[in-house]
Amino acid sequence: MQEMGKLKNKLDSYMCIHNLLEECELLLQLSADGADDAEAQELLAEAEQSFRQAEKALDEEELKLLFSGPYDDKNAILAIHPGAGGLEAQDWAEMLLRMYTRWSEEKGYKVELLDYLPGEEAGVKSVTFLVQGEKAYGYLQAERGVHRLIRISPFDTGGRRHTSFASVDVLPEVEEGVDVVVDPEDLRIDTFRSQGAGGQHVNTTDSAVRITHLPTGLVVQCQNERSQHSNKERAMSILLAKLADQAMQQQRQALTALRGEQKEIAWGSQIRTYVFNPYSLVKDHRTGVETGNIEAVINGELDPFLEAYLTQQATREL
Repeated sequence: MQEMGKLKNKLDSYMCIHNLLEECELLLQLSADGADDAEAQELLAEAEQSFRQAEKALDEEELKLLFSGPYDDKNAILAIHPGAGGLEAQDWAEMLLRMYTRWSEEKGYKVELLDYLPGEEAGVKSVTFLVQGEKAYGYLQAERGVHRLIRISPFDTGGRRHTSFASVDVLPEVEEGVDVVVDPEDLRIDTFRSQGAGGQHVNTTDSAVRITHLPTGLVVQCQNERSQHSNKERAMSILLAKLADQAMQQQRQALTALRGEQKEIAWGSQIRTYVFNPYSLVKDHRTGVETGNIEAVINGELDPFLEAYLTQQATREL
């Protein structure tokens, strides 16, 4: 059913572009067939609008051709962790959560919290969430790395400028037995009481679940669901994603060893910097894409950064 849905989406996209171009051709023909100047100008304006819509739809379809990874069609699991800086960094982590939520909603994707640990005063100490939608991982893989914020702190009574860091990890949601095989003997499963906000049931029962994969030492946990069973399912999903990602990283390292070391020019460890003060700027240090409209980016306008990253990666593969 999922495969059929993907094929239907492709067919619908093709028919949309085809119909827009047919409409454009008809309007151009009508404007040339004896219409008066005012009517001709109106028809030309409608034809241009149809053409722009078709051009935008075609650009979106061309972008999809850049998704060549084995997990690009999958849902994405994102984990955000604040860096050093306490309250400032925790607030920045929550801003990033809001930014990705806004972007996902604009795309028509569904966002589901898997694990959420709030800060003591503001922000979040850590958060893991699932973004469900076609090619969610394909798009969001570009966001993996350290994100730096420079601003006048709302928590500093002296009005000083602060620099905060938060890391974003992005994993594909995979299926056990299809993408990854796990031996139950390799797992240690522990339950504990939820530490986050929640209802009475969440806070008074050992519903939170922690799973340790003994061969690799990977540890995951989930405490956002009300039942232990649901938390176990979600924790297992995160573990499978981490194991799949680990396998991909090992494959990339093997390819790098075959190709030889490829050094990149980078500014420290951050992939992107967001500046609120002394000027407005968002700059991606990998692709060079930047914009002065930081408010739009914080509200979810990430596509220019994601598309530039995908194009860059596709060019490198060639």
